[in-house]
Amino acid sequence: MNILDVKMQENDAGAATIRDYFKALLTKVFEESEGFSGKRPFGNSGWEFEIYRALITSGHIKGKLDENGDIEDYDGKTADKLIHEAIVAL
Repeated sequence: MNILDVKMQENDAGAATIRDYFKALLTKVFEESEGFSGKRPFGNSGWEFEIYRALITSGHIKGKLDENGDIEDYDGKTADKLIHEAIVAL
């Protein structure tokens, strides 16, 4: 499965898949121009962990979630590689 099609849990971007999340993120960059906040594009920091969580739950990367669904541990190197590949594939 292409990671762009991985389903996401409820998130601040309102995205159903990682593809939708990237589209929302790029739309924010374009709309907000120089006022874009890379720290809080959707109002909260840690936004990239929404993508990591989806990759963990889909089995694309190794990781562990706590009882609240927060990330305790994850394979960041593999996650970032997959994300970069997905961005290029867009």
